[in-house]
Amino acid sequence: MKDLFGKAILDYQTNNSPEDLITETSISEADEMSVAYLFRGYAEMPKMEQKTLNLAKGKVLDVGCGAGSHALYLQNERNLDVTAIDISANAVKACELRGVKKALVQNVMELENETFDTILLMMNGAGMCGKLNKISGFLQKLKSLLNENGQILLDSSDIIYMFDEDEDGGKWIPSDNDYYGEVIFNVSYKGEKEEPFDWMYIDYNTLQNAAYANGLQCELLLEGEHFDYLAKLTHA
Repeated sequence: MKDLFGKAILDYQTNNSPEDLITETSISEADEMSVAYLFRGYAEMPKMEQKTLNLAKGKVLDVGCGAGSHALYLQNERNLDVTAIDISANAVKACELRGVKKALVQNVMELENETFDTILLMMNGAGMCGKLNKISGFLQKLKSLLNENGQILLDSSDIIYMFDEDEDGGKWIPSDNDYYGEVIFNVSYKGEKEEPFDWMYIDYNTLQNAAYANGLQCELLLEGEHFDYLAKLTHA
């Protein structure tokens, strides 16, 4: 990986002529994303993110922390013990420059010997497992990092609305998709292209079924206006 997402974050943090990121998926056209959005403060965050941050408690793990905006708020405004992790070395460097006290280059699937009261998977963070057939291993790993009375807070979207309907109201979903929420992501930055990677938007019912199958309770906390939702997973 060229870590273009992280480069954009670090460029913005260090005033190194940041440009917009270009994102494209297997089911959507190229779209420009302002890196500044990743540096938003609490007041600029969507209600769903604000609610998530208000629900965070105890020792917190922010998975896929990006520019560290959520970790910074929890650390500075809520005085919580936050560990921010990302596989992007550039993003973690930006987090450190912004003042995140504990920011680590770390894949959550390889994190050992530590447990948390709150695990955050924000901005469709559950999608990092990539494919639905990997969700059990992903949830089992998160469960192993969770304290007895801990919580996993995650948001995602049901992207069924992006597919065309036939005359009977059914959806046309490409037959090469194992699950309609699976997409291939492409990211470009400053003329460079990242290696394509798998990502997944998981609808609530599918998440709930996967949670129950892996010994976790699943609760719907909030539904957004754009087929998005916030869920809480806890030990069953």
